[in-house]
Amino acid sequence: MKLILIGIISGIVTGMGMGGGSVLILFLTMFMNVNQHTAQAANLIFFIPTSISAIYVYFKNKNVDTKVGPKLLYTVIVGAIGGAYLTKFIESANLKKYFGMFILIVGIIDVIITIKNKIKENKKKGV
Repeated sequence: MKLILIGIISGIVTGMGMGGGSVLILFLTMFMNVNQHTAQAANLIFFIPTSISAIYVYFKNKNVDTKVGPKLLYTVIVGAIGGAYLTKFIESANLKKYFGMFILIVGIIDVIITIKNKIKENKKKGV
């Protein structure tokens, strides 16, 4: 039952474009006692169908910049292969710490960007 709930929550968060894989990894490692390497591998498998469905919806709603994607494609593939290869050399406990630090940094950056955007929005409105 836990896995079904984790899947539903991760799917909803992914569909909203907020990185459901991070939620999936968090739940698998904290609540299901899955090691970090396995959780990240599960996330990659989870990513395939969710990203395909998200791509379909975004294309359908004309929210895709078709000029940017091809430019990033090859570097993203090389980075993904390189990152997957490097995890072979990192112990699971350390990988968990690095992943946590990464998520924390991304969260802080997201909060800063949100605050800056809100300030700009308020200046435009004259508030």
